[in-house]
This record gives sequence, C-alpha cells and structure tokens, in this order.
Amino acid sequence: LQGARAPVGDYPVSRVVALLRDMKTNLEKEADTEQETYEKLACWCTSGEKEKSKSITDGEAHLAELQATIEKMTALSASLKVEIEALTKEIAANQAALEEATALRAKQKADFLAEEKEMIESIQALRAAITVLSKQHGGASSALLREKVVVKAVALAKAQAQRHDTVLTSKQRRVLGAFVQGDFFGSSPAFKQPYQPQSGEVFGILKQMEETFSANLADSQKEEVAAQSTFEGVQAAKTTEITTGQAALRDKKEQLANAETTLVESKNDREDTEASIAADKEFLTGLKVKCALTDKEWENRQKLRQEEIAAVSEAIDILSSDESRELFTKVYNKPASFVQISRRRSDSVQRQRAVQLLEKVVAKTHSGRIEKLIGSVKLDAFLRVKKAIDDMVAEILQEKEDEVKYRDTCISGLNENERTTAKELHSKKNLEAKIEGLGLTITGLNGTIDGLNSEIADLKKEREEASANRKEEKSDYEALMADQKQAEALLQKAYDTLKLKFAALVQQPPPSPFASKPPPPDLKAVEKNREAPGVLLMIEHIIENTRDMQQEATDGEAEAQDAYTQYVHETTRSVEAKEAAILDRTQERAEAQKDLEEARMELDGTITEIDALAKSEGDLHASCDYLLKNFDVRQEARVQEVEALRQAKAFLAGME
Repeated sequence: LQGARAPVGDYPVSRVVALLRDMKTNLEKEADTEQETYEKLACWCTSGEKEKSKSITDGEAHLAELQATIEKMTALSASLKVEIEALTKEIAANQAALEEATALRAKQKADFLAEEKEMIESIQALRAAITVLSKQHGGASSALLREKVVVKAVALAKAQAQRHDTVLTSKQRRVLGAFVQGDFFGSSPAFKQPYQPQSGEVFGILKQMEETFSANLADSQKEEVAAQSTFEGVQAAKTTEITTGQAALRDKKEQLANAETTLVESKNDREDTEASIAADKEFLTGLKVKCALTDKEWENRQKLRQEEIAAVSEAIDILSSDESRELFTKVYNKPASFVQISRRRSDSVQRQRAVQLLEKVVAKTHSGRIEKLIGSVKLDAFLRVKKAIDDMVAEILQEKEDEVKYRDTCISGLNENERTTAKELHSKKNLEAKIEGLGLTITGLNGTIDGLNSEIADLKKEREEASANRKEEKSDYEALMADQKQAEALLQKAYDTLKLKFAALVQQPPPSPFASKPPPPDLKAVEKNREAPGVLLMIEHIIENTRDMQQEATDGEAEAQDAYTQYVHETTRSVEAKEAAILDRTQERAEAQKDLEEARMELDGTITEIDALAKSEGDLHASCDYLLKNFDVRQEARVQEVEALRQAKAFLAGME
C-alpha cells in the first residue's frame, strides 16, 4: 500500500490540483487588485462629485453677487447720467444768470455814469449861475443877469425841471420859462428888458434846484455803490456755484466711468461664471453616469470573481478528497509498460492541441511573442516550454497592470489639464476685461488732465492779456493825467493873469472919497472889458471840470486796478485748484498704469500657462489616445493570451 500511494503526487491530477490552486491564488490577487482600483475610482467619484457640487454652489453664489452688482451698477449709472444732465443744465443756467446779471450791471453802470455826468454838469452850471445871481443879490449891477452863464444855468434848470417833475412847482417852472422866453440873439428876452425885481425868486429857485440835484446825486451814488456791492455778491455766489457744479460734474463723470467699468467687468465675469457652472454641471452629470456604471460593473465583477473562486475551490475539493485520491491511485497505479505506452500516444496529441490553441490566439491577437512560443512548444522539452509560458504569462499580466495604471494616469492628467485650462481661460478673460477697464480709465484720466491743462493755459493766457491791458490802461491813465494837469496849469495861469488884470471889475469897488463929484472921464474905457468876469467864470468852470475829470479818471483807475487785482487773485486760485486736480488725476493715472502693467504681465503669464497646458494636452493625447481608444480591446487580447497560454500549459501538463 505504501508503494502504491507514493507516486500519487506525480499523477496528472495532482498537477491539475496544483494549477487550480495557482489559479485560485491568481484570482484572489486579481480580485484584490480590482478592489484597489475600484476603491480609487470610488474615491475619485466621491471627491469629484463633492468638488464639482461645491464649485457649482460657489459659482451660483458668485453669480448672484454679480447679478446684484450689475443691477446696482446699472442703477448707479442711470442715476449718475441723470445727475450729470441736471448738473450740466444747472451750470448752464448759472452761467446764463451770471451773464445776464453782468450785462444788466453794465447797463445800470452806463446809465448811472451818464446821469451822474449830466447831474454834475447841471450842478456846476447852477452853481455858476447862483454865483452870478448872488452878486446881483448883494447889490451888483442888474447887468449880471445878462451873463450867458446865467442864461445857460436857467435853461439847464428848466430842462432838468421838465425831466424831474417833482423838483419844481408849476409856478416855479412858469417863472423860469418867463425868464428865458424869447430869442437870446434876436428879440429881447426878459433879462434884457428893464429890470424887474424877480431875480430873487429865480435865485431861490436855482438854489433849491442845486440843493435838490446835489442830494439826488449823492443818493444816486450811494445807490450805485449798493448796486455794485450787491452785484459783486451775486457774482461771487454764482461763480462759487459754477465752480462747485463743475467740480461735482467732473466727480460724477469719474464715478460714471468707474461704474461702467465695473459693470462691464461684472457682465464678463457673469458670462465666464455661467459658462464655468454649465461645464461643471455637464462634468458632474457625466461623472455620476460613469460612477453609476462603474458601481454596477464592480458589482457584476465581484459576483463573477466570487463565482470563479468558488468554482475553483469546489474543483480543488473534488480532486483533493480522499475518495478522489484513492480512485486516481487505482486508475494511474498500473504497470509501467501500460503508462509509457499511453503517454507516448497522448504526448503528440496534447502538444498538437496546445499548438493549435496558440495558433488561434496568434491569428486573433497577432501576438509575436506567442508566435515564437509555438516553435518552442513544437520542439522544446516540456520544462523549458512551461517556464517560457510562465514567464510570458507573468510578462503579459504585468503589462496589463501597467497599462491599467497608465490609463488611469492619462485620464487623471487629461481631467486635470481640462480643469486647469478652464481656470486659466477664466483668469484670462477676467484679466482682459480688467485691462480694457483700466485702459478706459487711463483714457478718461488723460482727457481730464488734458482738459485741465488746456483750461490752465487759457487762464494764464487770459491773465497775461489782462496784465498787458492793465499796463496799457495804466499808461493811458498816466498820459491823460499828465495832459489834464498840464491843461489845468495853463488854465490856472490864464485865470491868474486875467484875475490880476481885471480884479477891480470882479470885486465891489470901495467907496470913493469923490463920490459927490462926477467920475473921471478915463474910467469910461473900462466898460470895454465888462465880459472879463464871465471869461473868468468860464475858466474857473473849465478848471473845475478838468479837476472833476481827473478825479473821475483816478477813481476809474483805482476801480480798474482793484478789478484787475481781484481777477488775478481768482485766476491764480483757479489755476492752483486745477494744478492740484492734475496732480490727483496724475497720481490716479500712475496707479492705473501700474495696475495695467501688472495685469498685462499677469495676462502674459496666463497665456504662457495656457500654451503650456495646450502643449501638455497635445502630448497627453499623443501618448494616451491610442491606449484609451483601444484599452478594452488590448485588455481583452491580453486576457485571451493569458487564457490561451494557461490552456496550452494545461494541455502540455498532460504530457507529463
């Protein structure tokens, strides 16, 4: 019995049991490998779903924020446009009101100057007439009433009385009319007729008119000063309103430019976010489908593996039981001659079946290494063929495992490349929108700075023109004053000469000690110079007019100098304000240019990264597309190769 049992381990059934045990071990290893692969896929599905769900949630939240920003910027833009339009109209209205007030003030000033000049001339004429009439009142000869200055004064008084009804009563106007009626150079007027004691009444009327005119002149001058002061207040207020409005208008325009830039950036960002959300949703949908299919495939794969392992285990149990061992011992424990004959007959058949099986695999898979193995199966000893088959199976299984890993690496690399490329493209759009917005901002700031520089140049030019005009006015004033002074000196010299010569005719002569005697005959010659007092009065009046003109020119010069000083002060303040605004805008432009340069550099880096990603994607497709496209076919071919090799080995095992 011991001799019969000893050779059982060398029987073909024993080798079959060993192969089944190896198969079970391989099946368990493959199940473990598949379990690890599935766990990686399950982890990728879970993390990918969480990541994309979070990305979609964050994108939708960001989209809501962008929508709120767009609505806010749209409303702000519309509001700023309305405010800018209102400010523009307000500034135009203030400028029109200032121009209207300036024109009205100029008209009032011209009317006042004309009226003042007329009133001054009337007052001077009345004073001259009063001076002449006062001499008649004091006892002078009635012939003084014939002086032209009196006639002129009375005529002016009558004209002024007709213009100002409230100055004289009707009776006073009739007296003046009676005094000047008739043709002075033709028929005899009232003052050439025999003297009537009405000069006193005329004197009183003229005196009253002179006082009234002087009071009216003073009131008019006060009213003119008050009107000028009121105008200056209105002018300052309107100028301040215009300046404030223009500053506010510039600020509103800058706010509008910023709002529109933000609006454009938000709209671009919204489009990018919507595209990103759509891509994430599409990816998530595909991910869920793929993971569901993977779960189902894994469930089927687990069931299949369990069934395979159970079948192999059951076969091992069947072939390894005591009954089977005893049976196989009886069957294969025959005389040596019978076994050798049987083996020689079956060796050729088994080798031929193995060759045929391998040839079918070569025809189907075109495997060069199996084709080489066929020659070994035909010619080599079994041990060498078995080792070659085992080595080839191990090589194919390793290639199969490496190919699975490489496929996973390709899929992961392509997915990561796609996500990174989408992210960089999103950044590129944002940077391009930012660059466009900064370009618009810089263009707007350049326009503002150029406008301010132009305004400063205009103000400086106007100030230089005003300075030149002021110098010219000053020169004209000095020349006028020199001429007036020279004229006054000549008139004063002539007046002094005449007054010295004809003083006796101008003054009341002292009582003569020879009053009871007739005057000497030579005094009659003096009657030829009776017009000397009138000439002296006329020269005196001209001198007074000259002095008044000098005073008027001096007042005008002082007023012009004050106006010029005020204009220079206001212009300087305006230039300083605009220069300060230029500094602020220049600083803002420098910051915007810095941001623009940084954005451009960042955009260049992003474009470089996108190009690198595109190249990497191309490389991945070049190395992975064939594998991914033919993965299942290649895996199935390797399975078939391994299965064929194992079957061939099993066939050859029967030759032992």
